[in-house]
Amino acid sequence: MKKEVTTLKMLAQNLNLSISTVSRALNDHPDINIDTKDKVRRLAKSMNYIPNIFAKGFRKHKSNIIGVIVPNITHYFTATIVRGILEQASKQGYRVIISESNNDVIKQNEMLNTMIQFGVDGILASLTKMTRDIDNILPIIDTLPLILFDKVSDKIPCTQITINDEEAAFNVVEHLINTGKKRIAIIKEREFSYTSEKRYAGYLRALKANQIEIDEKIIISVDDISLQQGKRMTNTLLSNKKRPDAIFAITDSAAIGVIQTLNKSNIKIPEEIAVVGFSNSKHSTIIEPKLTTVDQPGNTIGKTAIKYLIREIENDDTNDITMNKTVEIKTSLIVRESTFKIS
Repeated sequence: MKKEVTTLKMLAQNLNLSISTVSRALNDHPDINIDTKDKVRRLAKSMNYIPNIFAKGFRKHKSNIIGVIVPNITHYFTATIVRGILEQASKQGYRVIISESNNDVIKQNEMLNTMIQFGVDGILASLTKMTRDIDNILPIIDTLPLILFDKVSDKIPCTQITINDEEAAFNVVEHLINTGKKRIAIIKEREFSYTSEKRYAGYLRALKANQIEIDEKIIISVDDISLQQGKRMTNTLLSNKKRPDAIFAITDSAAIGVIQTLNKSNIKIPEEIAVVGFSNSKHSTIIEPKLTTVDQPGNTIGKTAIKYLIREIENDDTNDITMNKTVEIKTSLIVRESTFKIS
């Protein structure tokens, strides 16, 4: 049997008061006397009354709810961002609704519309890697504040919180070159991935800056940059007549797959082939040898994203200079045994 939900109307009928009086009493309105407030609160507690935040938001035109859309909430890096969002939202008096698109553009568009229907005050979104058509996203900017984080797009005129993927990848390749490596392979996603292409650009720039020849045979593009693909693509690279002496995988998952395959093939890491990943996941220190990787401060990205969003929500000045800008969060290269023998 469906349980009955206590409403303001039910409280008002029990106390023989108007709904507006009950509502103002619960909200500690100064026009309501203390005795009435106490009676209303006691009854509300005894009847397990819970305010309808959506109805309340509709009346006030503000819900204090923020919508968050991510491609995959189980991804370690994404989870650290979400944790930062939740922590900062709570500090600033906001609730959060989280949804995942599963890297599906249609579902992403559905979630954006659902968030608007729920009456959220603003949206934080990390785009699917397949997002090319932005026609469904642009109208949202005219409806309510939207901020992109991590997976962003330079085609969308809104504030974007990200890292400098190109610079981080450049530093990875420079590090490998400085350890004596000259034949550096990369395992990346295919050209539709914005983040992957930024990291690939950094890879190419570092090779050119150090006058190292670019060899297409050791540039590997895959649809899914996963642990299993890391294993498969390592076998592909090992079948090359001229093997690489280093492999840069643009995710830690793929890099761990690389290390597992090299270990299975009895290839010495980093002496014969060095390995670098990207994101500094919790698994990067479990694998042997421990993985050199780029540390992305997900918690900081999440906190920064929601701070900017709340600033836009609470700022009526649409010409504010803090809006529509790219905010880059600094990364750092964590050097471990997969590229450098630490004695």
